[in-house]
Formats: sequence, structure tokens, C-alpha cells
Amino acid sequence: MCLGQCSPDTWQRVLNAAARVVSSTHKYDRGLSRLLHSELHCLDVPERVQYKLGVVVYSYLHGQSPRYLADLCVPVSDVSASLGGFSRCRLSTLGPRAFSVAGPSLYNSLPDNLRDPDLGNYSFRLMLKTRVFTL
Repeated sequence: MCLGQCSPDTWQRVLNAAARVVSSTHKYDRGLSRLLHSELHCLDVPERVQYKLGVVVYSYLHGQSPRYLADLCVPVSDVSASLGGFSRCRLSTLGPRAFSVAGPSLYNSLPDNLRDPDLGNYSFRLMLKTRVFTL
């Protein structure tokens, strides 16, 4: 089975199993999601996807990503790009799940303090994870 064919539920079960191994809890013990969030600081799979997508777009904007990403995302203009905005990207066969759509959409939805071009990599990751945890 290909990674793209697995549902988020499958990956969440894998993450839960790993958390149970690390914490020595049993399958039907209560409080696993609290343990994942508060003690292990793990995001659930959908939130983890959002976090990783935000980090990849940040890396692209700061010239730290592979060149092929430049073909997928087009900044609006130098004037609007001061906050890192993107134009609407062309749809692909994967629709809203494609990086060319999901990446810019997520990045455009971030608050201005996270889209600040002077924000460092560590600070961006920390603030993004905090934001994703609170959603």
C-alpha cells in the first residue's frame, strides 16, 4: 500500500500505538489523547499534516526548499509578498489536497505575525505548532 492511499485514521492508529509503547499504557486505557498532547507534545495526524505543510511553505519562501516547489506556488507580487501572500494556484488532479493548492491556502490563512518575513525558522515552527495545538 502506498503512503498516499492510507487514510488519516490509519496513521492515527499507528501514532496511538507508538504512544502506548512509549508510555507503557494498554490499548483500552483512557486518556491517550491527553497523554499525546500534554506530555508527548504530539499533534494528531490532520494537525501534523497542517504543521508540516506550513513548515514546507515557510522553507520555500526563505529559499530553503527544493527548486521544484517554485513551480507550484507563485507569490502575488513584491508589494503584497511583504507578508508572504500567494496568488490562487492552479488546481491539479488532486484538487485541494495538492501542494500547489493546500500549501498557499494554509499559509494565506495564517495570522500576520506568523507570515512576518523576518521571523526565524525556530520561532516560526514554535508559533505554528502552538497555533495548530489551539485549533
